[in-house]
Amino acid sequence: MEIFRAASRPSSAGPADWFTGKVRVDPLFNPAAPDRVQGAHVTFEPGARTAWHTHPLGQTLIVTFGSGLVQRMGGPVEGIRQGDVIWFAPNERHWHGAAADTGMSHIAIQEVQDGKVVTWMDHVTDAEYGA
Repeated sequence: MEIFRAASRPSSAGPADWFTGKVRVDPLFNPAAPDRVQGAHVTFEPGARTAWHTHPLGQTLIVTFGSGLVQRMGGPVEGIRQGDVIWFAPNERHWHGAAADTGMSHIAIQEVQDGKVVTWMDHVTDAEYGA
C-alpha cells in the first residue's frame, strides 16, 4: 500500500502550448511500471480550455466543481457540470474547459500506451469555443 498525502505534490500552471487561459494542474497519481494509469485534478478559470488533443487509450473526466464545455471533433459543443462523467474514446480528437462565466474543475484519468498519454494539437479558437 502507498498513501499519497494531500498537497504532497506541487501544483503547476497549465502550459500555454496546451491550454488557453489560466489553468492549474494538481497531479493525483502517475504510472510507475508496471502501472499505466495517470490522473490529475485540473482547474480552469472562466473561459480557459485545453487545446485539441487525443489520448491513445481514451480519457475519463469527472467534473468536481462548476460548469464547463466539451467537444469532440465534428460534434456540438456540449455543457457539463459538477457530477458529470465524460468518456472520450481512444484517439478521439477533443477539447474541454470552463464555461465563459464560470470556473470548472475535473479529475482527468487516462492510460499510458508505449510511453505516450496524450497528443496535443492546435488551440481551440474563440469561434470554436463560442459555437
